[in-house]
Amino acid sequence: MIARWWRGWTASRETTEAYEELLRTTIFPTVRSHDGCRGTYLFRRDLDGGGAEFATLTLWESWDAVRGFAGDDHEVAVVPKAARAVLERFDDRSTHYEVVESPGDY
Repeated sequence: MIARWWRGWTASRETTEAYEELLRTTIFPTVRSHDGCRGTYLFRRDLDGGGAEFATLTLWESWDAVRGFAGDDHEVAVVPKAARAVLERFDDRSTHYEVVESPGDY
């Protein structure tokens, strides 16, 4: 199992709410439709001024599944145009970890 970690930041309350809604209704369902996706997690930390830091963790059954989602340069961030329109900034690259222990079977 491979864990893929990525972060993005919004600048206002409006873009924070818009980005979270976009993730829930469009981006995460699309990610989950890829072969080998084993789950998606969303983390949010509100910042002073109304913006927020978002972190996403996606789980993949193999390196091939990660590449099937992200391409040959699997560390490049996959950020749709709609997300780019509301994010103030974001990580250009994702970080990957091999899952060596989890709370249950995966």
